[in-house]
Amino acid sequence: MGNAMTSIRLDTQLADEAARILGVKSRTEAVHAALREIVALERFKALMTKNAGKLSFEGHGDK
Repeated sequence: MGNAMTSIRLDTQLADEAARILGVKSRTEAVHAALREIVALERFKALMTKNAGKLSFEGHGDK
């Protein structure tokens, strides 16, 4: 994983709220967590689209 310094303009109130909601200590951590979440969501959506109707799930106690 590469790390680079960059400069972006943030809505600091929004970034602070995101940090609180995500349970992280800094704005940087909040941005990283939010980026991970959106990437995971898009990968999940692509997986679900690719496998639409092909997967079956059993709930607890189902047979």
